Amino acid sequence: MTHLNIKKLLLTKWTAVTPVAKQKHFLVSRVIQPELDTDPIEFVEIEAVFSKAKQIIPWRDLRNDGIWLQGWV
Repeated sequence: MTHLNIKKLLLTKWTAVTPVAKQKHFLVSRVIQPELDTDPIEFVEIEAVFSKAKQIIPWRDLRNDGIWLQGWV
């Protein structure tokens, strides 16, 4: 498990361990703020570098080394 600081996730680079639709390099393009300021942040939007396709994932998934590697590998 990778240690992550949610406040520093924006614009970080990630590599998918198992590429989907030939997409493997991604950037965190947005940290999604919860409706209430007192609620914790749960989701981020990642953008594929090549196709610019976006998807929303739980930010904690980025801590799983079986799914994501930090940086572009």
